[in-house]
Amino acid sequence: MSEQFDIKACVVEVLQARRFAVLATEREGQPHSSLVAITPLGCFRQLIFATYRNTRKYRNLASNSKVSVFIDGRAKDQSGSGSQDGFVLTALGHAQEIGSGDRDTVQSAHLERHPDLDTFLAAPDCALVLVKVEAYQVVGAIDDVKWWRVGAAVSG
Repeated sequence: MSEQFDIKACVVEVLQARRFAVLATEREGQPHSSLVAITPLGCFRQLIFATYRNTRKYRNLASNSKVSVFIDGRAKDQSGSGSQDGFVLTALGHAQEIGSGDRDTVQSAHLERHPDLDTFLAAPDCALVLVKVEAYQVVGAIDDVKWWRVGAAVSG
């Protein structure tokens, strides 16, 4: 199996297993992190999340569309030894609000993965946001870091 396939397989595995991530935004030099419910789309080249428009997260995105999305795919060791197996991902990309023309399709996909968000998504102030992923950083251990640049070759 090629290294590129292994990295993509890690990304797919983690994104299928995990429903939540930490979104990092920035505005005027001030970083901000938020927990978001994510839905991967487009062969994992896009991530969807929802937010109210009156939040710091949304204001940050309106000012600077660059984001990172951290997804923890590690399984905690139940023995208490502190060891963990799996990978953590960081998706790097640009975010934009989904327009009304695509909203119904994307909202349906997001609701299928997160049915408990139906009231939240129906709110008039709720925006659906699409992150166009440019690259994934896949970390298996402190010295095991690989990159998948979406649409490009893999590098270490």
